[in-house]
Amino acid sequence: MARSLACAFFFDVEPLGETGRHALDACALCSKVLRRDSDIFMYRGDTPFCSEECRYEQMHLDAACARQAASARQKQHAQRSRHKAAAAPVSRKAGVSVASY
Repeated sequence: MARSLACAFFFDVEPLGETGRHALDACALCSKVLRRDSDIFMYRGDTPFCSEECRYEQMHLDAACARQAASARQKQHAQRSRHKAAAAPVSRKAGVSVASY
């Protein structure tokens, strides 16, 4: 009897060093309170959402951020390539770059 009672309270204990909210208390996008008797829609393993719409919106936001980061990396790579090409020594005789890649 005591063993089952101890298990019942296991998930109600607040972790040390963390005060306030638990991980599944509110939607990660709109901060709506998540009730224990309602569905919770998870994304990326540990991020809770109150509805499929909120989860879908977060997925689109993440995809847009990933596209933006990829675009910035491409621009940065192109600038580095142009900088390397501009810094490469040019032979005066043939007008050809002698830089080795």
